[in-house]
Amino acid sequence: MMSTDVQRRLAQEIERMAPAHRLQRDPEYRALRKLASRNRKAPPRNPTQALQHVVDVAREMTHATYSALAVTDDEDYVEGFVVSGFDDAALRALKVPPQGHGPLGSMRQDGLAVRLDDVSQHAKAFGFPPRHPEMRALLGLPIFCRGDVRGALYVTDRRDGRPFDDRDQLALGVLARHAGLIIEASWY
Repeated sequence: MMSTDVQRRLAQEIERMAPAHRLQRDPEYRALRKLASRNRKAPPRNPTQALQHVVDVAREMTHATYSALAVTDDEDYVEGFVVSGFDDAALRALKVPPQGHGPLGSMRQDGLAVRLDDVSQHAKAFGFPPRHPEMRALLGLPIFCRGDVRGALYVTDRRDGRPFDDRDQLALGVLARHAGLIIEASWY
């Protein structure tokens, strides 16, 4: 089990929220509810498993093809990387996690969300590394720990072909805040 009680406190807080019927359409509430449910069914034994729940819920909530979470150090170097939607062969082909150049790098530097319908149109885009799956749409949010950006949570390419919207960003925002609590309690 994780050394901190973040997962249990999250589930208890969500259960205290009322009335639940009014909140069912709220994307933030739904994201927390799904995360709490997943954590109850399969309690994470370590921080990486807890972050895996976050990326899995992010992918599910936004109908994304892929989701990923990068944990970065003081120098913005990726020291933890968790993905959802990649098969083992695609993950092995990457060899190293993306280091956050281009749109992801700008998000981690300025602390602002990134929402793009076509990532290749971003001013800092310069293509994907070899063997990286092609991606077009991107929604990413920085992860903060103690006021500093310590990573990013992002999703790519909705399976239904629609662009990411405000509801997707709200859901991803609450998941990024939860990831920040896990990272703060476990890494720093």
